[in-house]
Amino acid sequence: MNNIIRPCIALFAVLTVLTGVAYPLVVTGAARTLFASQAAGSLVVRDGKAVGSTLIGQNFSDAKHFWGRPSATSPMSYNATSSSGSNQGPLNPALTDAVKGRVEALRAADPGSTAPVPADLVTASASGLDPHISPAAAFYQVARVAKARSLPVAKVQALAQQHVETPLWGFLGEPRVNVLQLNLALDAMN
Repeated sequence: MNNIIRPCIALFAVLTVLTGVAYPLVVTGAARTLFASQAAGSLVVRDGKAVGSTLIGQNFSDAKHFWGRPSATSPMSYNATSSSGSNQGPLNPALTDAVKGRVEALRAADPGSTAPVPADLVTASASGLDPHISPAAAFYQVARVAKARSLPVAKVQALAQQHVETPLWGFLGEPRVNVLQLNLALDAMN
């Protein structure tokens, strides 16, 4: 029996050191060297203060800013420690009611708009933390933001257009707009 237990314990110790200590240290070191910004959370810093991350949505709710996708995290919106979707299916009455309420809020915020509300402004992403919206969702909000800031619509439209990110390598994913970066650029205009 001793002949079996001793090699098992030795193998367990060696694998623990390799996979539990050495490998994580090597991967973390490589990430911090090769991808310093991403490894540090892709933080956005303004005036020496972190104002957010390009990877996690922010809760913008005033009329002077573009709004992101709704967050499904709890107990508070955009809580990165609670990343999850709502797990509500398309036939769930709670989801239908939530979407109706969000559409009504968007219509109330910009009563002059008759354009269809983009789906990503009324539905949460799978993680509940998506920092991006579609270009259509950004352009839908241009008139409201321009009016709230007393800016020409064309100027806000051009800024939104400048912040449209193309798909990775031109074909992976969809065009998107990072809401935090767009709002920071908008704040810098005033």
